[in-house]
Order: sequence, then C-alpha cells, then structure tokens
Amino acid sequence: MKNTFVAILAMAVLWSCKEDVNKTVIDANNDNAIKTEKTEMQTNLDKYVSVKLTSDLSALTENERKMLPILIKAADKMNALFAYEAYGDVNKLLETIEDEDTRKYVKINYGPWDRLANNKPFVVGVGEKPKGANFYPKDMTKEEFEGAEMENKSSIYNFVRRDGKGKLHTIPYHEQFEKEVKEVSDLLLEASTLAEDSGLKTYLELRSKALLDDEYQASDYAWMDMKNNTLDVVIGPIETYEDQLFGNKAAHEGYVLIKDQAWSKRLEKFSSFLPELQKGLPVAEKYKQEKPGTDSDLNAYDVVFYAGDCNSGSKTIAINLPNDEEVQLKKGTRRLQLKNAMKAKFDKILLPISVVLIDPSQRKHITFDAFFANTMFHEVAHGLGIKNTITGKGTVRTALKEHASALEEGKADILGLYMVQQLHAKGELKEDLKDNMVTFMAGIFRSVRFGASSAHGKANMIRFNFFKQMGAFSRNDDGTYIVNFQKMEFAMETLSEVILNYQGDGDYEGVGNFVTNYGSIAEELQKDLDRLSEANIPVDVVFEQGTSVLGL
Repeated sequence: MKNTFVAILAMAVLWSCKEDVNKTVIDANNDNAIKTEKTEMQTNLDKYVSVKLTSDLSALTENERKMLPILIKAADKMNALFAYEAYGDVNKLLETIEDEDTRKYVKINYGPWDRLANNKPFVVGVGEKPKGANFYPKDMTKEEFEGAEMENKSSIYNFVRRDGKGKLHTIPYHEQFEKEVKEVSDLLLEASTLAEDSGLKTYLELRSKALLDDEYQASDYAWMDMKNNTLDVVIGPIETYEDQLFGNKAAHEGYVLIKDQAWSKRLEKFSSFLPELQKGLPVAEKYKQEKPGTDSDLNAYDVVFYAGDCNSGSKTIAINLPNDEEVQLKKGTRRLQLKNAMKAKFDKILLPISVVLIDPSQRKHITFDAFFANTMFHEVAHGLGIKNTITGKGTVRTALKEHASALEEGKADILGLYMVQQLHAKGELKEDLKDNMVTFMAGIFRSVRFGASSAHGKANMIRFNFFKQMGAFSRNDDGTYIVNFQKMEFAMETLSEVILNYQGDGDYEGVGNFVTNYGSIAEELQKDLDRLSEANIPVDVVFEQGTSVLGL
C-alpha cells in the first residue's frame, strides 16, 4: 500500500444583515406549487426542520422521573457558557436586532455567524468570525501565542486574555464562570441523591466537583465505569471544534439521555472486535501499535435534551467520549448512539436527499439500519488507529492543531465503513454491504452541506473529492450519482492509509496541504447541493425539547 500512498499524495498536489432581500422559492417536488416570496432570513431558517425530542418514560423509576428535570436544568446552563465561548455577550447583540427571524437565527447559531454557510456573518456590521472564537483576544496572532509565557497555556480549560499592559495571560473556566458552574455543580449533587445506580451516583458526584476545578479525569474514569444506568448526562467543556485557531480549547455542552436497553443489548458485542480490527488496519505496522481499550460500551439512547456546543448548527447524532487520551488507552471510550435524533435526520433529510441525488437503481440500498450502523461504527472507529504520534510530536491532537478535528472525523468515517466491511466478512453483520455503501454515499451529501466551518462537513468534502478521484462513484447526466462498489472498497482502504499516516507522523504541513487540495466544494457539486435547497430539503434539525415536551 505504500506505493499507493505516495501516488495519492502526488495526485493531491495537482488538485488544486439582509433581512429585506426577497427570494422566490419553488417546491421542486410539486409542479403545481405556488411561488412564495421569502426573505433571506426566512430562507436561512428553512435550512432547519423542527423535531420534538421525546422518549418513552414508562420504564423510569420514580426517582429517575424526579432526576430528569434536574439534569435538564443543569444541561440548560451550558447554553450561556457556550454562547460566551462562541461569541461573547449574545444578549447584548440580541438587543440591537429588531427583526424576529434574525434573532431566532442568532440563537440557533449562538452568534451572528451562519454555521451552515462557513460562518458567513448574517447581521449587519458584524465582521468575520475570529478563528479562535472568544477563547482568545481577537487581535492575537498564532505567533504571539506560541511565543508567550503563560500559566497552563496548553490547557484546554482556560481562556487567553490581555492584562492592562496588553500582556497575554490565562483565566481558568472555573474562575471565568464561577457563579454558573457552582449552580451546575449543586444541581448535579442534587441529582446524585436520587441516583439508584451506584455508578451514576459516583459519576454525578465527581462531575460536580470537576466543574469547580476543571480537573475532569476522575469523572471521566467514573463515567467509563457506569454500566447499568438508565439515565445519563454528558456535561461540561468537552469538544474542541469551536477553536479553529489551534483546535485546543474545549467548549461547554450538555446532553440528557435515556438508555434504550433492548437496542443496547444488541450492540454490546461489537466493541470486543476492536483489538482484532486494529491489527487488520490497511496501514504499516508502526501506525497501529497502540492497543485500543476493550472496556468500551456501545449503547443506544434517546436524547431528550441538547445544550451548548452540541446544539449549535449541525446536531450530533452519536457520541464517542471521553476525549482524554490517557483514559482512552486505559479504558477505551463509550459510544452512545442517539437513536431518536438519528431517525429524525434519516426520515426528514437523508431519504429526501436520496430521491434527488442517488441513481434510482440504488435507492433501495438507502436504509435506516445501514445509516445506524454507519453512524455507530463511525463512533467505534474513533478508538482505532493512533492517539500519539510515532515521531515524538506528542498527541495527534496537539501535533495537527486546527486540522486535528476534521482529520479525526474523516478517519472515523472511513474506518467505520472499513469495520462494517470486515464484520460483514466475518458474518457478524447480515445486511447487504451495498446498503452501507450507498447510504454512506448519501450521507456524504447530507454532511457536506454543514460547510467548512464544521469538522464533519470538511471531512465529507475531503472524502467526496478523494472518492471522485478514485472512481468510487460516477455522476449521471441527470445529476444523480451511482456507486462503483469495487472501487469504493479500494478508495476506502487507500484513504484510510493516507489519514493514518498523517496522524501517526503528526504531519501538520502535509495535512494542511491535503485539506487545501481536497477540502473545497467544486462548482458541479455545489449546483447539485443547490438542487437540494430548491427542493426544500432541510440541512439539519432544531429541537422542541425540555420537561414540557416530555410531559414532566
């Protein structure tokens, strides 16, 4: 495969506020549709479809029903913290906006930049979004940061600010948000008194403490040790996607979850295959020497509340945590499939996309089971590959900086499909592998619409262009796409090798060139994506959620 890798790299080098503006919108699925005039902001809001987040609460105990509103209240407080991290004082911004549709869009985006349009500003007078969001001074350069002497400058849990003399210094999250995290901490302690599962009780107690000092590892281990809990909450500063300057600062978010015990039982066996699949990765031995933790859970949940980072722009439909590399190597990770949110996106977005862009002969291969499996093994695949560079450059995340998230998401996507292929070969998956491949192709169209400001969107742009170059699919004259199954398997193995080499080498410059060469949307693809908008197919979802929606 090494010669193939070199050849691919060689080929890569050659790749080189307006609320009063009206637009005419036509429903492409209805020839008799009446033309309607919409403002640009109404068109923006139409990128999202509203979904109610509900779940069957009948299996919950009395204590669990009492605990659920407390967890939702705690998670809800992540919204304000993330808004500050993403923009600053969003409430002050909202006071300057009279148009109600624009106000709604600010709330969806946690600021004045459109997350589904590469962070394009949509409020008059607002400039480009700083790459470092509100984690750093807006006038700070990379060189200034790298040359500055600051306490815990590499921590993912602090802000960088200037003092009165302009010198850079850090402020820990628990100091910046002292009042807010104390309130969240108290709520988690209150919930812990109702916990009947000892693992959940311990986790809530330790997470409560971690919010007060930004020492999260103990609570991460406790979260990994939970096995039998029905309720779950993921809360705190977690993902680093929002920091597009260095990809280092973690942003606050919260999920409240109810485990689907029946579905989880069906999934529990797959994590045991990780060591064997690691050994079989299509890459040189030195890039797969790490042993993935086998104490990993793979479960299905109904998510009943999103807040903060995970609720901004494109919404998460599966979780793979914790991100702490030490915890991952010792314990593995937990993979949470958000089944109800996943089903909503499949029904309201993926199926309609397939009608427009997938060849009619292959539409039968678009199935929810394949979508669920592809998403599930994406999360499992985060545990494969390598976490620490083999070149002495530290962790992959620190070596690749702002490119780390997009490359990691791309790795998980492609190795997820690799896992599906391998498990089919072992007879562990019985469905038609073609279902996974065609659904995977439709999923590229779904996710590439998130734009380059999303790590997932960028990863899908890269994969579309790479697969196109490898002949994994072709475009028909009518604008539909058809998968070449044999070539897709080869492209999958080749791209896996490319990404794993970049990660293992910690090749920051090489990854930057790779993203530049493959991470853009060509004019033809953009026209096809525009057809999805013309057909009124939403890009993502917004949620009706909370205690009232759940009937509590």
